Amino acid sequence: MGINANELQHKMRQQGEYESLYRDMMVHFGNWDQNPFPQNEGRYVCLWQGHEDKLVPFELQRFLARQLSWIRYHEVPDGGHFIIHENYLYEIIFRKLLLGEEPKIK
Repeated sequence: MGINANELQHKMRQQGEYESLYRDMMVHFGNWDQNPFPQNEGRYVCLWQGHEDKLVPFELQRFLARQLSWIRYHEVPDGGHFIIHENYLYEIIFRKLLLGEEPKIK
């Protein structure tokens, strides 16, 4: 039983588009030089990037991940900007986030 993409979009929008954009801007323009987990060694942020993304270049995300040791970069070879809507990725992403399993991406 998979997650319906329309249901997921609805849940993501429940906080409101303004709030979502506000949070994105805080992250984009925040202080990235500092590790957000200084007291919690071993914690990190997972960054999932579609190689075919036409809005955010994968080269930029690769560079960012190399600069910040607290980011774990995962590239989806055939993924675009909306990779979260790819049904086969749900389980891969959730297994990484919840179980710590290393992703096996096609």
